[in-house]
Amino acid sequence: MHAYLITAKPGRLSRTVRTVGRCALRSLALTVMAGLGAVVFTVRCARPVINYLATRAAWLELWAASVTGIGPVGAAVGSGLTDEFVREFHKARTSASA
Repeated sequence: MHAYLITAKPGRLSRTVRTVGRCALRSLALTVMAGLGAVVFTVRCARPVINYLATRAAWLELWAASVTGIGPVGAAVGSGLTDEFVREFHKARTSASA
């Protein structure tokens, strides 16, 4: 037997600590992924409600603009924001790696 093959094996305590640390790290990663998944699921489920509320808010603003005679400011700002979001989404979708 060669001398370089005779090495000290890590002790039982050292192996236990390493295993517990590895399990803790994996559990933390799983918890973070599950939390992010829950947030994404909630946002996706709430999207129809948000769209409905946004449509109602735009209708209310147009009604208020017709009653008061003041132009709909939110529509002008909202369309610019929508265009910017669409542009960013398209850029992210086309540049994403498969």
